[in-house]
Amino acid sequence: MKNPWLKLSGVGLAAMLGLGTPAVALANEGEAGSKFISIDANGDGQISAAEFEAVTDRKFVEIDANRDGRVTVMEMDNYKAKAHKEKADKGWDARYTSASQVKKLDTNGDGSLTEVEFAAGGQIKFDEMDSNHDGLVSKTEWEAGHAKHKSGK
Repeated sequence: MKNPWLKLSGVGLAAMLGLGTPAVALANEGEAGSKFISIDANGDGQISAAEFEAVTDRKFVEIDANRDGRVTVMEMDNYKAKAHKEKADKGWDARYTSASQVKKLDTNGDGSLTEVEFAAGGQIKFDEMDSNHDGLVSKTEWEAGHAKHKSGK
């Protein structure tokens, strides 16, 4: 007889971990769904600005490899290559290259991003996804934002 625990689906695992109905609904929805679950820290089915900011802050620390409080294009490229396990920027629209992201957010023009500049980029992304401007990103808004990002529009 096969062990039924070895075949726990994403839904079963989410339910077992007590992640709640929104998490269960997203458990088998691929990258966008699993990312939503990981950001929705309180499991209420919505991402607040504070939850998104916490992830942005952690990402800055992860990318800032030399811990100098600045993210360079090279650090961002290295992070992307490691995180995505593929050549950095392969197949992405030019506006999503590390160089273009740094240039867009680098308000002091020094060629790197401070934590404040990086966080401002996170806030811009959150505001773009929060289409109804209620300060929360719902599953529907998240999916629409993810689809828009993937399509390069």
